[in-house]
Amino acid sequence: MQQGKFITLEGSEGAGKSTNLAYIQELLQAQGLEVVTTREPGGTEIGEKIRALLLDPENTAMHQDTELLLMFAARAQHIFEKIQPALQRGAWVISDRFTDASYAYQGAARGMGFARIEPIENWVQQGFAPDLTLVFDLPIAIGMQRVKSRGAVVDRFEQEQKTFFENVRNAYLERAEAAPQRYAVVDAAQSLVVVQSQIRQQLASKLGLIC
Repeated sequence: MQQGKFITLEGSEGAGKSTNLAYIQELLQAQGLEVVTTREPGGTEIGEKIRALLLDPENTAMHQDTELLLMFAARAQHIFEKIQPALQRGAWVISDRFTDASYAYQGAARGMGFARIEPIENWVQQGFAPDLTLVFDLPIAIGMQRVKSRGAVVDRFEQEQKTFFENVRNAYLERAEAAPQRYAVVDAAQSLVVVQSQIRQQLASKLGLIC
């Protein structure tokens, strides 16, 4: 049986990852593929409990090292319980965020640096990485306006300041530029029709899918 493909969606708040994850799922299922959708932090029972700790806006005393290690604890469970078993049976997995988020949020925005994250990534993932990472990019002001328009209570990350998210955005673009064979940047400031056209083009060029 041929192993499935692993697609991750990245970007700062308000970039439209959730909407477009569902769209990609539909495209892949139309190809007759089994599709597993998931998210980080979370994706498993244990991971979702860790997610609750990480996103709780009352946890203002959480140290950045604690934050990073909790992210990778949830990720380890996610990989070995859900992602790898699905890929091994031939399913395609789409995740709303993965390890690139740790580099963007903890490495860049928290100022920890990439060098502190790399050994943890190597230990937990042992070389495991996505086949394709779509970076949904848009100006921070637009993204934050979209978040506000939802009317929902903001989580511990969403309450950060503009500079924090500028650093997140820049880190994503830096990583995408450094490895264009795995990453594709999607202009998420465009209309949904245009964004989804970009997605189809990238699935075709990067993974050979005709959607």
